Amino acid sequence: QVRLVESGGGLVQAGGSLRLSCAASGIIFSTFSMGWYRQAPGKQRELVATLNSGGSTNYADSVKGRFTISRDNAKNTGYLQMNNLKPEDTGVYYCKVLGGNIYWGQGTQVTVSS
Repeated sequence: QVRLVESGGGLVQAGGSLRLSCAASGIIFSTFSMGWYRQAPGKQRELVATLNSGGSTNYADSVKGRFTISRDNAKNTGYLQMNNLKPEDTGVYYCKVLGGNIYWGQGTQVTVSS
């Protein structure tokens, strides 16, 4: 059974930092591409960052230079380091892995106060 568990969300002031984690089980994590997405209230889910199995990254323009996606295949865990957070970064952040099948985590709430 595949399971993705996000953690690390919380309430932070603007300018602060958070690091999200996505712990995977039931898959060979190193063979999967992974991504972080977020959904703000009343808005559609949007891509934040992706990292494929070869190490290539892609970021939404709104987070470039502030967020960093990474992974530790030995720990079956992906990360999203978020620095200089802004109120518009508020939302539920979801981890997704893709490798033939697509799997989503349950999400973790990030709230940035002004």
